[in-house]
Amino acid sequence: MFREMGQLAGLMGKLPKLREGMENLQRRLGEMTAEGTAGGGMVTVKVNGRFNVVGCSIADEALKDRELLEDLLVAATNQAVEKARQIAAEETAKMATDLGLPAGMNLPGLA
Repeated sequence: MFREMGQLAGLMGKLPKLREGMENLQRRLGEMTAEGTAGGGMVTVKVNGRFNVVGCSIADEALKDRELLEDLLVAATNQAVEKARQIAAEETAKMATDLGLPAGMNLPGLA
């Protein structure tokens, strides 16, 4: 119990640095992109580190089959989002380590 209170007290002293780190992290995540592809490259979707779709390209041949296109869009988007999650987790862990936060600490809004 006292250990957790000590960690909490330590975090309180790091709040300004933590706030700055979070702002920098959010900015970097907005600039990073992850790409997912499906159908042998017929569909490509790009997602940033905030999980916003920022781009999509579709080959002409994929336009010929609506159901196929819908499936490819879902698959490529899911792949891109998963890659973006990995990027966000890595960047969050790196920021936490740089700030001296306890390992495995979940930061709100970044899980």
